[in-house]
Amino acid sequence: MAPGEDDQLRATLAAVAPGTELRDGLERILRGNTGALIVLGHDRGVEALCTGGFPLDVDFSATRLRELAKMDGAIVVSHDLSRIVRAATQLVPDPNIETSESGTRHRTAERVAKQTGLPVVSVSQSMRIVALYVGGRRHVLEGSSAILNHANQALQTLERYRARLNEVTGTLSALEIEDLVTVRDVATVLQRMEMVRRIGAEVSGYGVELGVDGRLLTLQLDELTSGLADELHWVIRDYLPAERLEDGGVPRVVAALAELSQSELLDPSASARVIGLSADGLDAGISPRGYRILSKVPRLPGPVFDRLLDHFGTLQRLINATSEDLQSVDGVGEGRARTIREGLTRLAESSILERYV
Repeated sequence: MAPGEDDQLRATLAAVAPGTELRDGLERILRGNTGALIVLGHDRGVEALCTGGFPLDVDFSATRLRELAKMDGAIVVSHDLSRIVRAATQLVPDPNIETSESGTRHRTAERVAKQTGLPVVSVSQSMRIVALYVGGRRHVLEGSSAILNHANQALQTLERYRARLNEVTGTLSALEIEDLVTVRDVATVLQRMEMVRRIGAEVSGYGVELGVDGRLLTLQLDELTSGLADELHWVIRDYLPAERLEDGGVPRVVAALAELSQSELLDPSASARVIGLSADGLDAGISPRGYRILSKVPRLPGPVFDRLLDHFGTLQRLINATSEDLQSVDGVGEGRARTIREGLTRLAESSILERYV
């Protein structure tokens, strides 16, 4: 599914999530044992497909949606779902548009969604299901209990993967302090970060679909993925080749990681290639610039942070710098130099202890 279509599906799921007026209307239709065909948006393209029915242009409400669904024909609502524009109208999409559906209502819904680019909701009277058609995608709405079961399973998986990610990032910190990092170590961390991001995105999707019923799920997700994007950013900046770093390479690496297939993601050499490191020498040594470690030193202004890394170039030179060396950097006085030295020392000691104890 294309990124734009994915965003549109998420927005549509949010619009029909529990607690919304539209979801209330759909549940009323299901309980009333009737069907419905609802176009979520109105423009010239939709109007061109409409024939017959009644132009209404009235405020949207769940009860009105339920009553209008009793009539044959489709219902058209405004883009912001605040108005019911038309009711009991017949939709006549292009019959040449391919559809895999069999029922008349569902075939029409899929064709209208593909032709107009707008989401279409189809409520099946016989099967008692609600299906969303967004572009070429069909999504069947489930009840909150079923979605919560899926979400809890994904959340448990996320917890395990986050714990493993914390282990490998801790190991990477210790190796960086000792200057023993290999390409394989960096690739493994990138691999784990992308895995956690993907599982987090899946859980986030469940949270959108649950609406007001997903508040606790969202809180747990925020806790488990907190700081992940920043950590990934610093790892890439530490190891991306200089020529790609200056050319806006960090967002490109993030996007390239997201495009890896599941099988590619399991191969460390694929992650190494994405960041521009040699996949043929996974055990070759490599030194970090120091972005990730230095970002853990508290109360360090951004300009000073950048000047320190530009001045020293590598993490090892920064760690071995004396207080006088640090003070030679613009913006670093005696007090800040002491704070940096103490912060780096504590990080070095804790990282090594975590690895060997």
